[in-house]
Amino acid sequence: MAVSLKNVVPWGRSLDEYQLMFELTDTDLKKSIVGCGDGPASFNAELTQRGGQVVSFDPIYCFQREAIASRFEESVDVVLNQVRSTPDSWVWNYHQGPDHLLENRRKALALFLDDFAVGKAEGRYKVGAFPDLAFSNQEFELALCSHFLFLYSDHFSYDFHLSAIEEMCRIAKDVRIFPILTLKQVRSPYVDLIIEDLRQKGIQAEIKTVGYELQKDGNQALFIHQAERGEGGNI
Repeated sequence: MAVSLKNVVPWGRSLDEYQLMFELTDTDLKKSIVGCGDGPASFNAELTQRGGQVVSFDPIYCFQREAIASRFEESVDVVLNQVRSTPDSWVWNYHQGPDHLLENRRKALALFLDDFAVGKAEGRYKVGAFPDLAFSNQEFELALCSHFLFLYSDHFSYDFHLSAIEEMCRIAKDVRIFPILTLKQVRSPYVDLIIEDLRQKGIQAEIKTVGYELQKDGNQALFIHQAERGEGGNI
């Protein structure tokens, strides 16, 4: 799998942020979970320490921890300059400002890096990318995708999004995607089309307002639930 770190912004989120973004209950955290495109989030490390069952995949897991850490540092000034130059685009409730955001991202990165080698050896961090995933049908109870699908609607086509979400539905009964905004901080034009396409396949999808907001108006997630499906299902 050919992937370059030079255009990647490896800023990951914490378990606490995942709980807010995806409305994860204590019951949810006991399920088998797959984190789709998790990058250097500390979600896997923290939940594993609490006894959870989670597997994360991302193409950047083919790199060594030092390369990921180095790329994070290279991206800091660019990201913070963008944030500071657009003060009306951010909500500082969870994070208290740009410096606090960076502090929290550094904490998540450190937890991830400390866990990465062990987690990779245990099979908790797998090299992988949408739309074709090397998991069995309904291998997981819950699939989560943070800050990738919909966010990069200007970079990836509708067909890519639909294929990726169908693949998430294939490997997990329940799917949650956050946020539904693009990088331009407008609602992705793909969201309603995805909901309708899934409805035609008999899969229920709805938008929920959640308790996390960093991008202004970026406090909604797509929740997808499907009935039990046999191994021969199309999704």
